[in-house]
Amino acid sequence: MGRRLLEQRARVEKARLYTPREAVELLKSLEGANFDESVEVHFKLNVDPRKADQMVRGTLMLPNGTGKTRRVAVFAAGENAREAEEAGADIVGSDDLAARIRDENFLEFEVAVATPDQMSVVGRLGQILGPRGLMPNPKSGTVTPNVGRAVEDIKRGKVEYRVDRYGIIHGIIGKKSFDTDSLVENYFAMRDELGRVRPAAVKGRYFRSVAMATSMGPSVKVDPTIERD
Repeated sequence: MGRRLLEQRARVEKARLYTPREAVELLKSLEGANFDESVEVHFKLNVDPRKADQMVRGTLMLPNGTGKTRRVAVFAAGENAREAEEAGADIVGSDDLAARIRDENFLEFEVAVATPDQMSVVGRLGQILGPRGLMPNPKSGTVTPNVGRAVEDIKRGKVEYRVDRYGIIHGIIGKKSFDTDSLVENYFAMRDELGRVRPAAVKGRYFRSVAMATSMGPSVKVDPTIERD
């Protein structure tokens, strides 16, 4: 473990539950890496992801974006392809794009979007895109006839969330260079969204624990009961 991380950890009170604002301020005050680190939040939920009625997934628009421009690939043809290109898609194609992915292992994108008529093409890539979380899905808004709008939303900061097998939602709420208010606002936007989609089958306490961290920094425990700054 590096000296910097040890020094950072020494400033975190392990037994303390910080308010979201206190956690952000502490993380921003720590000497960081020589790049603009992302600020991550991890929500441990009282759900069993093995049960279909307790699967938590969806998308949300962070009010201040993530600070990261994501590369978007779009499966579309004709007018839809032109619309995607004008909206700022990084890669646009149909069978030709599928061939690059299949034959050349081309995966230089972070989000894939498809029009409904292209799902017969995309479906053949399930074994490649699925395990990497890149498969377009109607629930996340990445299978849509409005590809231009989808690309614009993703570029502006629309993020997808999905509970993992341990019941944890992992998300990025911005960059360390963001001001405190922007990070706090993004945090509550994500927390509010997760509360909104709380499965009806969940009984008792929903947010079991919350932790915040930077890409290269220590984890800070956040009080999961605080609903507003």
